[in-house]
Amino acid sequence: MDFTLPDTLVRLLADLDDFIEREIAPLQEQDENARFFDHRREYARTDFENGGVPRPEWEELLAEVFRRADAAGWLRYGLPREAGGSDGTNLDMAVIREHLAHRGLGLHNDLQNEFSVVGNFPFVHMLLEYGTPEQREEFIEPMLALEKGVGFGLTEPDHGSDATWMETAAVRDGGDWIINGAKRFNSGMHAATHDVIFARTSGNPGDARGVTAFFVPADSPGLSVDFHWWTFNMPTDHAEVTLRDVRVPDSAIFGAEGEGLAVAQTFVHENRIRQAASGVGAGQYCVDRSVEYARRRSTFGKPLATRQAIQWPLVELQTEAEMLRGLVRKTAWELDRVPHMEISDRVSMCNYRANRFVCEAADRAMQVHGGLGYTRHTPFEHIYRHHRRYRITEGAEEIQMRKVAGYLFGFTGPRKGEG
Repeated sequence: MDFTLPDTLVRLLADLDDFIEREIAPLQEQDENARFFDHRREYARTDFENGGVPRPEWEELLAEVFRRADAAGWLRYGLPREAGGSDGTNLDMAVIREHLAHRGLGLHNDLQNEFSVVGNFPFVHMLLEYGTPEQREEFIEPMLALEKGVGFGLTEPDHGSDATWMETAAVRDGGDWIINGAKRFNSGMHAATHDVIFARTSGNPGDARGVTAFFVPADSPGLSVDFHWWTFNMPTDHAEVTLRDVRVPDSAIFGAEGEGLAVAQTFVHENRIRQAASGVGAGQYCVDRSVEYARRRSTFGKPLATRQAIQWPLVELQTEAEMLRGLVRKTAWELDRVPHMEISDRVSMCNYRANRFVCEAADRAMQVHGGLGYTRHTPFEHIYRHHRRYRITEGAEEIQMRKVAGYLFGFTGPRKGEG
């Protein structure tokens, strides 16, 4: 077995670093843009007087990076060639996302809104797999050109991971559908032109079939963005959305009628393995910074690095990083070769363990750095606040463990019904 990265991927990482140093790092330093990454970052990014959403100047800076990365051929690397990409594999993307997160905070790979010079575009993958030709034409290129934005409306006030019990419903009315319900933490709605709304169209509560996804224009009569939830990680784009007799045509259905949760599953599978890789990279960054600080900081006449109280927690974290890195890369490699649902449990393993690891690494980095670690002049609180949400969103770690248990005991997955 050969565990070395392909030479082409090693060269790709070097070229990527060169692009960042040449194009992105200077942009981060000009025009007071450093305020978005130093101790002022949360205030500089957040329009607290306008519901806590991102400030326009912050989003415009990200848009400039977006344009530069696209012009240089990096942004769409992970997309198929039909969408202007380079057919980057799941393994490529896992290694790249870990590498970018390991560089620390910066315009090259921002944590708060999951922006990266090598983009992660689950909606594009969803459209390519489930969208009609008309939907692909309407959304894919305009989304990549920042002319359109699409929100994701799955979670509800009374239903999160138990999406099969959602109460938002859509009923036929002639050739149209009428949607009523509410969505919570509806991401992207501060700037979205459309929202993908999941609603029950048939079946009973708890049924996986019978939920349908709809493209709903954000300015549709009856759709209201009531407010944005202020979160642990600010600014926010997580809206409370109400739908009252919202009318959409039959052509608004995304995927097959009644099969909307398959569309949603594609979204989370695309994200979970890449989030796991980013967690490994950011966690390794915290460990590396802690080791560096402990070697140069002296207390009671000796470097902190000589204290077992400092060494052993970092040894535990370094060991977990090595194990997780191997699992994430192996799972990403398998995703390129087998149907995703065959190894969905391994994706869940990677995700929940990596999310937990990076939170523990950031917390330990704060402790090693002492008082400075608790300040916003070091990056660890930002890393913690960002990654802490992934232990809840897109499948809480309890849901991920439930998935693993289902595969392990044969309640679901390839071994279902054995014995």
